[in-house]
Amino acid sequence: MLRYSANIPTLSDTVAAVDLGSNSFHMIVAKVDNGNFQVVDRLREMVRLGGGLLENKDLSPETEARALDCLKRFGQRLKSLPHGSVRAVGTSALRQVRNSTRFLAEAEAVLGHPIEIIAGREEARLVYLGVAHGLAAGNERRLVIDIGGGSTELIVGDGFQPRRTESIHMGCVNMTRWHFNEGAITAEAMRSAELSGALEMLPVKNEYRSAGWEVAVGASGTIRAINKVVQAAGWTDGQEGISFSALEKLRDILIEIGHIEKLQLEGLSDERKAVFPGGVAVLRSVFKALRIEQLRVSDKALREGLLYEMLGRTQYEDVRESTVRTLCRRYDVDMEHARRIEKTARSLFAEVAEAWQLNEGEYIDMLCWATRLHEIGLTVSHSQFHKHGAYLIANSDMQGFSRQEQRVLSALIRGHRRKFPFDVFSELPQDIALPTLRLCILLRLSVLLHRSRSETTSVELKIKVSDNQIKLKFPDEWLTTHTLPCAELEQEAKQLSNRGFELRFS
Repeated sequence: MLRYSANIPTLSDTVAAVDLGSNSFHMIVAKVDNGNFQVVDRLREMVRLGGGLLENKDLSPETEARALDCLKRFGQRLKSLPHGSVRAVGTSALRQVRNSTRFLAEAEAVLGHPIEIIAGREEARLVYLGVAHGLAAGNERRLVIDIGGGSTELIVGDGFQPRRTESIHMGCVNMTRWHFNEGAITAEAMRSAELSGALEMLPVKNEYRSAGWEVAVGASGTIRAINKVVQAAGWTDGQEGISFSALEKLRDILIEIGHIEKLQLEGLSDERKAVFPGGVAVLRSVFKALRIEQLRVSDKALREGLLYEMLGRTQYEDVRESTVRTLCRRYDVDMEHARRIEKTARSLFAEVAEAWQLNEGEYIDMLCWATRLHEIGLTVSHSQFHKHGAYLIANSDMQGFSRQEQRVLSALIRGHRRKFPFDVFSELPQDIALPTLRLCILLRLSVLLHRSRSETTSVELKIKVSDNQIKLKFPDEWLTTHTLPCAELEQEAKQLSNRGFELRFS
Protein backbone atom coordinates (compact mmCIF):
# COMPACT_ATOMS: atom_id res chain seq x y z
CA MET A 1 0.00 0.00 0.00
CA LEU A 2 1.34 3.40 -0.91
CA ARG A 3 2.30 5.71 1.91
CA TYR A 4 1.37 8.75 -0.11
CA SER A 5 -2.13 9.09 -1.46
CA ALA A 6 -3.13 8.09 -4.95
CA ASN A 7 -2.92 10.75 -7.61
CA ILE A 8 -6.36 10.96 -9.16
CA PRO A 9 -7.66 13.56 -11.64
CA THR A 10 -10.97 14.09 -9.84
CA LEU A 11 -12.27 13.38 -6.38
CA SER A 12 -14.76 10.67 -5.59
CA ASP A 13 -18.27 11.93 -4.83
CA THR A 14 -17.58 10.99 -1.20
CA VAL A 15 -14.34 11.76 0.63
CA ALA A 16 -13.10 11.39 4.18
CA ALA A 17 -10.43 12.74 6.52
CA VAL A 18 -9.01 10.89 9.52
CA ASP A 19 -7.03 12.65 12.24
CA LEU A 20 -4.96 10.39 14.51
CA GLY A 21 -4.44 12.92 17.28
CA SER A 22 -2.58 12.53 20.54
CA ASN A 23 -5.82 12.61 22.52
CA SER A 24 -8.64 11.65 20.14
CA PHE A 25 -9.04 10.00 16.76
CA HIS A 26 -11.50 11.82 14.51
CA MET A 27 -13.07 10.98 11.17
CA ILE A 28 -15.36 13.03 8.96
CA VAL A 29 -17.04 11.85 5.78
CA ALA A 30 -18.29 14.40 3.29
CA LYS A 31 -20.02 14.69 -0.05
CA VAL A 32 -18.28 16.79 -2.69
CA ASP A 33 -20.74 19.39 -3.93
CA ASN A 34 -19.69 21.92 -6.57
CA GLY A 35 -16.26 22.59 -5.12
CA ASN A 36 -17.40 22.41 -1.50
CA PHE A 37 -18.02 19.74 1.10
CA GLN A 38 -21.15 18.71 2.91
CA VAL A 39 -20.28 16.66 5.97
CA VAL A 40 -22.51 13.59 6.20
CA ASP A 41 -20.87 11.66 9.03
CA ARG A 42 -18.56 12.23 11.98
CA LEU A 43 -16.91 9.76 14.34
CA ARG A 44 -14.67 10.49 17.32
CA GLU A 45 -13.07 8.25 19.89
CA MET A 46 -10.90 9.18 22.85
CA VAL A 47 -7.84 6.99 22.27
CA ARG A 48 -5.25 8.94 24.34
CA LEU A 49 -2.36 7.92 22.12
CA GLY A 50 -0.08 10.48 23.75
CA GLY A 51 -0.88 9.13 27.19
CA GLY A 52 0.31 5.69 26.07
CA LEU A 53 3.82 6.77 25.09
CA LEU A 54 6.35 4.95 27.24
CA GLU A 55 9.67 6.45 28.33
CA ASN A 56 11.46 4.73 25.44
CA LYS A 57 8.91 6.29 23.02
CA ASP A 58 7.20 3.00 22.25
CA LEU A 59 3.43 2.76 22.50
CA SER A 60 2.13 0.68 25.38
CA PRO A 61 0.43 -2.54 24.21
CA GLU A 62 -2.89 -1.37 25.69
CA THR A 63 -2.76 1.95 23.83
CA GLU A 64 -1.75 0.28 20.60
CA ALA A 65 -4.64 -2.17 20.86
CA ARG A 66 -7.08 0.66 21.62
CA ALA A 67 -5.84 2.63 18.61
CA LEU A 68 -6.10 -0.33 16.24
CA ASP A 69 -9.60 -1.19 17.47
CA CYS A 70 -10.69 2.38 16.80
CA LEU A 71 -9.18 2.40 13.31
CA LYS A 72 -10.83 -0.93 12.57
CA ARG A 73 -14.20 0.67 13.31
CA PHE A 74 -13.30 3.67 11.15
CA GLY A 75 -12.23 1.27 8.41
CA GLN A 76 -15.62 -0.41 8.39
CA ARG A 77 -17.19 2.96 7.59
CA LEU A 78 -14.60 3.72 4.91
CA LYS A 79 -14.33 0.34 3.21
CA SER A 80 -16.53 1.40 0.28
CA LEU A 81 -14.43 4.47 -0.53
CA PRO A 82 -11.78 4.11 -3.26
CA HIS A 83 -8.11 4.81 -2.65
CA GLY A 84 -7.33 8.48 -2.98
CA SER A 85 -10.64 9.56 -1.48
CA VAL A 86 -9.43 9.21 2.14
CA ARG A 87 -6.64 11.25 3.73
CA ALA A 88 -5.46 10.02 7.13
CA VAL A 89 -2.72 11.77 9.13
CA GLY A 90 -0.91 11.25 12.40
CA THR A 91 0.23 14.22 14.47
CA SER A 92 2.26 14.89 17.63
CA ALA A 93 2.16 11.48 19.35
CA LEU A 94 2.96 9.56 16.17
CA ARG A 95 5.76 12.00 15.42
CA GLN A 96 7.35 10.88 18.68
CA VAL A 97 6.85 7.12 18.40
CA ARG A 98 10.16 5.32 18.00
CA ASN A 99 10.23 3.33 14.79
CA SER A 100 6.55 3.81 13.97
CA THR A 101 6.79 1.75 10.76
CA ARG A 102 5.37 -1.46 12.25
CA PHE A 103 2.44 0.27 13.95
CA LEU A 104 1.63 2.25 10.79
CA ALA A 105 1.58 -0.93 8.72
CA GLU A 106 -0.92 -2.53 11.11
CA ALA A 107 -2.94 0.68 11.32
CA GLU A 108 -3.15 0.99 7.54
CA ALA A 109 -4.21 -2.64 7.25
CA VAL A 110 -7.22 -2.19 9.55
CA LEU A 111 -8.14 1.27 8.24
CA GLY A 112 -7.80 0.19 4.62
CA HIS A 113 -6.14 3.45 3.54
CA PRO A 114 -2.66 5.04 3.74
CA ILE A 115 -1.68 6.98 6.86
CA GLU A 116 0.79 9.86 6.76
CA ILE A 117 2.71 11.39 9.64
CA ILE A 118 2.84 15.16 9.19
CA ALA A 119 5.26 17.65 10.72
CA GLY A 120 4.11 20.24 13.24
CA ARG A 121 4.16 23.18 10.85
CA GLU A 122 2.35 21.19 8.19
CA GLU A 123 -0.28 20.39 10.81
CA ALA A 124 -0.52 24.10 11.57
CA ARG A 125 -1.00 24.96 7.90
CA LEU A 126 -3.81 22.42 7.53
CA VAL A 127 -5.49 23.65 10.71
CA TYR A 128 -5.46 27.19 9.35
CA LEU A 129 -6.89 26.01 6.04
CA GLY A 130 -9.81 24.36 7.83
CA VAL A 131 -10.48 27.29 10.16
CA ALA A 132 -10.22 29.87 7.37
CA HIS A 133 -12.87 28.10 5.30
CA GLY A 134 -15.19 28.14 8.28
CA LEU A 135 -14.93 31.88 8.89
CA ALA A 136 -16.91 34.62 7.22
CA ALA A 137 -15.25 36.08 4.15
CA GLY A 138 -12.71 38.74 4.96
CA ASN A 139 -9.04 39.52 4.78
CA GLU A 140 -8.43 40.53 8.38
CA ARG A 141 -5.24 39.11 9.82
CA ARG A 142 -6.03 36.24 12.18
CA LEU A 143 -4.23 34.39 14.92
CA VAL A 144 -5.37 30.76 14.99
CA ILE A 145 -4.67 28.52 18.00
CA ASP A 146 -5.15 24.76 18.00
CA ILE A 147 -4.47 22.85 21.23
CA GLY A 148 -3.98 19.16 20.64
CA GLY A 149 -3.00 16.37 22.95
CA GLY A 150 0.74 16.73 22.43
CA SER A 151 1.29 20.05 20.67
CA THR A 152 -0.20 23.49 20.19
CA GLU A 153 -0.24 25.00 16.72
CA LEU A 154 -0.03 28.76 16.26
CA ILE A 155 -0.78 30.33 12.90
CA VAL A 156 -1.05 33.92 11.72
CA GLY A 157 -2.64 34.41 8.33
CA ASP A 158 -5.03 36.42 6.24
CA GLY A 159 -7.69 35.08 3.91
CA PHE A 160 -6.75 31.50 3.14
CA GLN A 161 -3.01 32.13 3.30
CA PRO A 162 -1.02 31.30 6.46
CA ARG A 163 1.90 33.71 6.96
CA ARG A 164 3.50 32.29 10.11
CA THR A 165 3.19 28.75 11.42
CA GLU A 166 4.61 27.22 14.57
CA SER A 167 4.12 24.03 16.56
CA ILE A 168 4.78 24.23 20.29
CA HIS A 169 5.55 21.07 22.27
CA MET A 170 2.73 21.29 24.79
CA GLY A 171 -0.81 19.97 24.69
CA CYS A 172 -3.61 18.93 27.02
CA VAL A 173 -2.30 15.36 27.40
CA ASN A 174 1.38 16.00 28.08
CA MET A 175 0.68 19.11 30.21
CA THR A 176 -1.68 17.07 32.40
CA ARG A 177 0.85 14.25 32.62
CA TRP A 178 3.67 16.63 33.59
CA HIS A 179 1.78 18.61 36.26
CA PHE A 180 -1.50 16.90 37.21
CA ASN A 181 -0.54 13.25 36.87
CA GLU A 182 -1.91 12.28 40.28
CA GLY A 183 -5.17 14.11 39.63
CA ALA A 184 -4.67 16.88 42.21
CA ILE A 185 -5.35 20.43 40.94
CA THR A 186 -3.50 22.70 43.35
CA ALA A 187 -2.48 26.33 43.01
CA GLU A 188 1.14 25.21 42.99
CA ALA A 189 0.53 22.64 40.23
CA MET A 190 -1.32 25.20 38.13
CA ARG A 191 1.46 27.78 38.59
CA SER A 192 4.03 25.16 37.62
CA ALA A 193 2.03 24.22 34.51
CA GLU A 194 1.62 27.83 33.44
CA LEU A 195 5.33 28.51 34.00
CA SER A 196 6.13 25.49 31.83
CA GLY A 197 3.79 26.86 29.17
CA ALA A 198 5.38 30.31 29.40
CA LEU A 199 8.81 28.79 28.80
CA GLU A 200 7.52 26.93 25.74
CA MET A 201 6.03 30.16 24.38
CA LEU A 202 9.12 32.28 25.11
CA PRO A 203 10.92 31.73 21.75
CA VAL A 204 7.89 32.79 19.68
CA LYS A 205 5.91 35.24 21.79
CA ASN A 206 7.53 38.46 20.51
CA GLU A 207 7.20 37.38 16.89
CA TYR A 208 3.53 36.53 17.32
CA ARG A 209 2.74 39.62 19.40
CA SER A 210 4.08 41.82 16.62
CA ALA A 211 2.49 39.87 13.74
CA GLY A 212 -0.35 42.38 13.37
CA TRP A 213 -3.27 40.01 13.89
CA GLU A 214 -6.67 41.59 14.50
CA VAL A 215 -8.73 38.65 15.73
CA ALA A 216 -7.83 35.47 17.61
CA VAL A 217 -9.59 32.20 16.77
CA GLY A 218 -9.36 28.93 18.67
CA ALA A 219 -9.88 25.43 17.29
CA SER A 220 -9.70 21.90 18.75
CA GLY A 221 -11.63 19.88 21.29
CA THR A 222 -9.81 21.46 24.23
CA ILE A 223 -10.80 24.99 23.27
CA ARG A 224 -14.36 24.00 22.42
CA ALA A 225 -14.67 22.26 25.80
CA ILE A 226 -13.39 25.35 27.64
CA ASN A 227 -15.81 27.50 25.65
CA LYS A 228 -18.79 25.30 26.62
CA VAL A 229 -17.86 25.53 30.30
CA VAL A 230 -17.39 29.31 30.44
CA GLN A 231 -20.54 29.89 28.38
CA ALA A 232 -22.60 27.60 30.61
CA ALA A 233 -21.25 29.39 33.70
CA GLY A 234 -22.29 32.78 32.30
CA TRP A 235 -18.78 34.26 32.55
CA THR A 236 -18.77 35.80 29.07
CA ASP A 237 -21.02 38.86 29.52
CA GLY A 238 -23.06 37.82 26.53
CA GLN A 239 -20.05 37.66 24.21
CA GLU A 240 -19.20 34.68 22.06
CA GLY A 241 -15.96 32.86 22.73
CA ILE A 242 -13.52 32.87 25.63
CA SER A 243 -12.35 36.01 27.40
CA PHE A 244 -9.23 36.40 29.52
CA SER A 245 -11.35 37.10 32.60
CA ALA A 246 -13.47 33.97 32.00
CA LEU A 247 -10.33 31.88 31.76
CA GLU A 248 -9.14 33.37 35.07
CA LYS A 249 -12.41 32.36 36.73
CA LEU A 250 -12.18 28.84 35.30
CA ARG A 251 -8.64 28.47 36.61
CA ASP A 252 -9.72 29.50 40.10
CA ILE A 253 -12.70 27.12 40.05
CA LEU A 254 -10.46 24.19 39.06
CA ILE A 255 -8.13 24.91 41.98
CA GLU A 256 -11.12 25.22 44.32
CA ILE A 257 -12.50 21.84 43.17
CA GLY A 258 -9.05 20.40 43.74
CA HIS A 259 -9.11 17.07 41.90
CA ILE A 260 -9.81 15.79 38.39
CA GLU A 261 -12.17 13.10 39.69
CA LYS A 262 -14.34 15.76 41.38
CA LEU A 263 -14.82 17.88 38.25
CA GLN A 264 -18.55 18.40 37.75
CA LEU A 265 -18.77 21.39 35.43
CA GLU A 266 -21.71 22.03 33.17
CA GLY A 267 -20.61 21.59 29.57
CA LEU A 268 -17.63 19.34 30.43
CA SER A 269 -17.93 15.76 29.21
CA ASP A 270 -16.69 12.86 31.33
CA GLU A 271 -14.12 11.79 28.72
CA ARG A 272 -12.61 15.28 28.59
CA LYS A 273 -12.11 15.61 32.36
CA ALA A 274 -8.85 13.64 32.52
CA VAL A 275 -6.95 16.20 30.41
CA PHE A 276 -8.98 19.33 31.13
CA PRO A 277 -6.63 21.00 33.69
CA GLY A 278 -3.69 20.62 31.32
CA GLY A 279 -5.72 22.14 28.48
CA VAL A 280 -6.71 25.12 30.62
CA ALA A 281 -3.06 25.66 31.62
CA VAL A 282 -1.95 25.57 27.98
CA LEU A 283 -4.61 28.06 26.87
CA ARG A 284 -3.81 30.37 29.79
CA SER A 285 -0.14 30.27 28.81
CA VAL A 286 -0.95 31.23 25.24
CA PHE A 287 -3.37 33.99 26.34
CA LYS A 288 -0.76 35.53 28.64
CA ALA A 289 2.19 35.19 26.23
CA LEU A 290 0.32 36.73 23.29
CA ARG A 291 -1.80 39.19 25.33
CA ILE A 292 -5.11 37.83 24.07
CA GLU A 293 -8.24 39.41 25.52
CA GLN A 294 -10.93 37.57 23.55
CA LEU A 295 -10.83 34.30 21.60
CA ARG A 296 -13.43 33.31 19.04
CA VAL A 297 -14.07 29.58 18.71
CA SER A 298 -14.19 27.65 15.43
CA ASP A 299 -15.83 24.27 14.93
CA LYS A 300 -13.45 23.48 12.05
CA ALA A 301 -9.79 22.50 12.21
CA LEU A 302 -7.36 19.90 10.88
CA ARG A 303 -9.93 17.46 9.49
CA GLU A 304 -11.67 20.11 7.41
CA GLY A 305 -8.28 21.38 6.32
CA LEU A 306 -7.44 17.92 5.00
CA LEU A 307 -10.63 17.87 2.93
CA TYR A 308 -9.98 21.29 1.44
CA GLU A 309 -6.40 20.26 0.75
CA MET A 310 -7.69 17.26 -1.20
CA LEU A 311 -9.96 19.57 -3.17
CA GLY A 312 -7.07 21.92 -3.86
CA ARG A 313 -4.83 19.13 -5.12
CA THR A 314 -7.38 18.07 -7.73
CA GLN A 315 -9.16 21.28 -8.75
CA TYR A 316 -6.59 23.99 -8.07
CA GLU A 317 -2.84 23.97 -7.61
CA ASP A 318 -1.24 21.31 -5.46
CA VAL A 319 0.53 23.26 -2.69
CA ARG A 320 3.48 20.87 -3.05
CA GLU A 321 4.19 22.33 -6.49
CA SER A 322 4.55 25.82 -5.03
CA THR A 323 6.73 24.40 -2.23
CA VAL A 324 9.10 22.86 -4.78
CA ARG A 325 9.23 26.13 -6.74
CA THR A 326 10.06 28.03 -3.56
CA LEU A 327 12.88 25.62 -2.71
CA CYS A 328 14.27 25.89 -6.24
CA ARG A 329 14.40 29.68 -5.90
CA ARG A 330 15.86 29.53 -2.39
CA TYR A 331 18.69 27.23 -3.45
CA ASP A 332 19.24 28.90 -6.83
CA VAL A 333 18.58 25.77 -8.88
CA ASP A 334 19.63 25.79 -12.54
CA MET A 335 16.07 25.34 -13.79
CA GLU A 336 16.96 24.96 -17.49
CA HIS A 337 19.22 22.05 -16.65
CA ALA A 338 16.58 20.59 -14.31
CA ARG A 339 13.90 20.82 -17.01
CA ARG A 340 16.07 18.90 -19.48
CA ILE A 341 16.59 16.14 -16.93
CA GLU A 342 12.88 16.12 -16.09
CA LYS A 343 11.94 15.73 -19.75
CA THR A 344 14.19 12.68 -20.07
CA ALA A 345 12.94 11.24 -16.78
CA ARG A 346 9.32 11.61 -17.88
CA SER A 347 10.09 9.83 -21.14
CA LEU A 348 11.81 6.92 -19.38
CA PHE A 349 9.04 6.68 -16.81
CA ALA A 350 6.33 6.46 -19.48
CA GLU A 351 8.02 3.42 -21.00
CA VAL A 352 8.61 1.48 -17.77
CA ALA A 353 5.63 2.49 -15.60
CA GLU A 354 3.51 -0.53 -16.47
CA ALA A 355 6.29 -3.14 -16.31
CA TRP A 356 7.61 -1.76 -13.02
CA GLN A 357 4.13 -1.21 -11.57
CA LEU A 358 4.55 2.52 -11.13
CA ASN A 359 1.19 3.55 -12.58
CA GLU A 360 -0.51 3.74 -9.20
CA GLY A 361 0.10 6.60 -6.81
CA GLU A 362 2.20 9.71 -7.24
CA TYR A 363 5.41 8.16 -8.49
CA ILE A 364 5.69 10.40 -11.54
CA ASP A 365 5.26 13.48 -9.32
CA MET A 366 7.96 12.29 -6.93
CA LEU A 367 10.34 11.63 -9.79
CA CYS A 368 9.78 15.04 -11.35
CA TRP A 369 10.13 16.87 -8.03
CA ALA A 370 13.40 14.99 -7.47
CA THR A 371 14.73 16.11 -10.87
CA ARG A 372 14.12 19.73 -9.91
CA LEU A 373 15.57 19.44 -6.42
CA HIS A 374 18.47 17.04 -6.89
CA GLU A 375 21.11 19.81 -6.94
CA ILE A 376 19.98 21.92 -3.98
CA GLY A 377 22.90 20.57 -1.93
CA LEU A 378 25.28 22.59 -4.14
CA THR A 379 24.50 25.61 -1.96
CA VAL A 380 26.30 23.82 0.88
CA SER A 381 29.24 22.30 -0.99
CA HIS A 382 29.95 20.63 -4.31
CA SER A 383 31.64 17.80 -2.47
CA GLN A 384 28.98 15.24 -1.48
CA PHE A 385 26.21 17.62 -2.58
CA HIS A 386 23.80 14.73 -3.03
CA LYS A 387 24.12 14.00 0.71
CA HIS A 388 23.66 17.67 1.60
CA GLY A 389 20.57 17.86 -0.60
CA ALA A 390 19.09 14.73 0.94
CA TYR A 391 19.59 16.17 4.42
CA LEU A 392 17.95 19.48 3.47
CA ILE A 393 14.90 17.73 2.06
CA ALA A 394 14.55 15.33 4.98
CA ASN A 395 14.74 18.11 7.57
CA SER A 396 13.03 21.10 5.95
CA ASP A 397 9.49 22.29 6.64
CA MET A 398 7.91 21.50 3.28
CA GLN A 399 4.30 22.67 3.01
CA GLY A 400 1.97 20.02 1.68
CA PHE A 401 4.44 17.15 2.07
CA SER A 402 4.09 14.41 4.65
CA ARG A 403 7.15 13.05 6.42
CA GLN A 404 6.94 9.89 4.33
CA GLU A 405 6.94 11.90 1.11
CA GLN A 406 9.98 13.85 2.29
CA ARG A 407 11.75 10.57 3.07
CA VAL A 408 11.07 9.36 -0.48
CA LEU A 409 12.37 12.60 -2.02
CA SER A 410 15.38 12.56 0.27
CA ALA A 411 16.19 8.97 -0.74
CA LEU A 412 15.95 9.84 -4.45
CA ILE A 413 18.26 12.82 -4.08
CA ARG A 414 20.69 10.89 -1.89
CA GLY A 415 20.91 8.13 -4.49
CA HIS A 416 21.03 10.12 -7.71
CA ARG A 417 24.84 9.95 -8.10
CA ARG A 418 27.97 8.12 -7.01
CA LYS A 419 27.64 4.85 -5.08
CA PHE A 420 24.09 3.50 -5.05
CA PRO A 421 22.95 3.65 -1.38
CA PHE A 422 20.70 0.58 -1.27
CA ASP A 423 20.54 0.76 2.53
CA VAL A 424 18.71 4.10 2.28
CA PHE A 425 15.92 2.44 0.32
CA SER A 426 15.75 -0.59 2.60
CA GLU A 427 14.91 1.78 5.46
CA LEU A 428 11.75 2.96 3.68
CA PRO A 429 8.41 1.23 4.38
CA GLN A 430 8.40 -2.13 2.64
CA ASP A 431 5.57 -1.31 0.25
CA ILE A 432 7.36 1.65 -1.32
CA ALA A 433 11.04 0.66 -0.99
CA LEU A 434 11.31 -1.16 -4.34
CA PRO A 435 9.23 1.37 -6.35
CA THR A 436 11.32 4.23 -4.94
CA LEU A 437 14.54 2.38 -5.77
CA ARG A 438 13.32 1.95 -9.35
CA LEU A 439 12.50 5.67 -9.53
CA CYS A 440 16.04 6.39 -8.39
CA ILE A 441 17.45 4.29 -11.24
CA LEU A 442 15.44 6.40 -13.69
CA LEU A 443 16.71 9.57 -12.02
CA ARG A 444 20.33 8.35 -12.14
CA LEU A 445 20.07 7.55 -15.84
CA SER A 446 18.43 10.90 -16.61
CA VAL A 447 21.11 12.85 -14.72
CA LEU A 448 23.87 10.79 -16.31
CA LEU A 449 22.64 11.54 -19.85
CA HIS A 450 22.77 15.29 -19.14
CA ARG A 451 26.06 15.38 -17.24
CA SER A 452 27.58 17.70 -19.88
CA ARG A 453 24.91 20.33 -19.01
CA SER A 454 24.75 21.15 -22.72
CA GLU A 455 21.58 22.72 -24.09
CA THR A 456 22.06 20.83 -27.35
CA THR A 457 22.49 17.37 -25.85
CA SER A 458 19.41 15.26 -26.40
CA VAL A 459 18.83 11.63 -27.11
CA GLU A 460 15.72 9.70 -28.07
CA LEU A 461 16.52 6.40 -26.41
CA LYS A 462 14.27 3.42 -25.76
CA ILE A 463 14.13 1.54 -22.48
CA LYS A 464 12.71 -1.87 -21.62
CA VAL A 465 12.61 -3.38 -18.16
CA SER A 466 11.58 -6.63 -16.53
CA ASP A 467 12.09 -7.08 -12.81
CA ASN A 468 15.80 -6.27 -12.29
CA GLN A 469 16.80 -6.13 -15.96
CA ILE A 470 17.16 -2.81 -17.75
CA LYS A 471 17.89 -2.51 -21.47
CA LEU A 472 18.67 0.81 -23.13
CA LYS A 473 18.60 1.21 -26.92
CA PHE A 474 20.30 4.32 -28.32
CA PRO A 475 20.08 5.66 -31.89
CA ASP A 476 22.63 4.30 -34.33
CA GLU A 477 26.13 5.75 -33.83
CA TRP A 478 25.10 7.72 -30.72
CA LEU A 479 27.29 5.77 -28.32
CA THR A 480 30.30 5.94 -30.62
CA THR A 481 30.03 9.71 -30.86
CA HIS A 482 29.35 10.22 -27.15
CA THR A 483 32.18 8.37 -25.50
CA LEU A 484 31.89 9.99 -22.07
CA PRO A 485 28.24 8.98 -21.48
CA CYS A 486 29.17 5.52 -22.76
CA ALA A 487 31.93 5.22 -20.16
CA GLU A 488 29.61 6.46 -17.43
CA LEU A 489 26.96 3.93 -18.44
CA GLU A 490 29.56 1.19 -18.04
CA GLN A 491 30.30 2.45 -14.52
CA GLU A 492 26.58 2.62 -13.79
CA ALA A 493 26.15 -0.97 -14.93
CA LYS A 494 28.80 -2.02 -12.39
CA GLN A 495 27.10 -0.04 -9.62
CA LEU A 496 23.75 -1.69 -10.29
CA SER A 497 25.16 -5.17 -10.76
CA ASN A 498 26.53 -5.07 -7.22
CA ARG A 499 22.94 -5.13 -6.01
CA GLY A 500 21.40 -7.52 -8.45
CA PHE A 501 20.34 -5.19 -11.26
CA GLU A 502 21.48 -5.83 -14.80
CA LEU A 503 21.93 -2.79 -17.05
CA ARG A 504 22.56 -3.38 -20.76
CA PHE A 505 22.85 -0.72 -23.44
CA SER A 506 23.48 -0.75 -27.17
